[in-house]
Amino acid sequence: PHSWRKLPAKQQPKYENEEELLKCIEEVKRLPPIVATTEIDKLQSLLAECARGERFLLQGGDCAEQFSDCTWDTIAAKVKILLQMSFAITYGARIPTVRIGRLAGQFAKPRSSDFEILSDGRKVFSYRGDNVNGSDIDTRNPDPK
Repeated sequence: PHSWRKLPAKQQPKYENEEELLKCIEEVKRLPPIVATTEIDKLQSLLAECARGERFLLQGGDCAEQFSDCTWDTIAAKVKILLQMSFAITYGARIPTVRIGRLAGQFAKPRSSDFEILSDGRKVFSYRGDNVNGSDIDTRNPDPK
């Protein structure tokens, strides 16, 4: 499961303070898993059924979320939309639906360029999501904290 570590990490932010980044990585390593192994096994089984045409896969969510959008009401509204869509698909197509929500955790976004040019000609770091930097121009420096 660690073979991906041998591959080049493209589209990663460049942090000024490597030591601070390594401290953050170690802190995350100590946290418990977000998803239980049994849930992963169940999803793999359901995805295999999708691949065989026995189920329909519905995935929804934002490309990148902001921390300020991670509220009960916002998440509940997105889950409601996914549920409504899946019920319509299940009813209309007469096939069970697997729902995958990409939400409440999509706080980083890959970018093909480290910088963007603003309309006034200024060069600033690209916004990569709240996990990396801020959306405001003044908070664009990548920060591992």
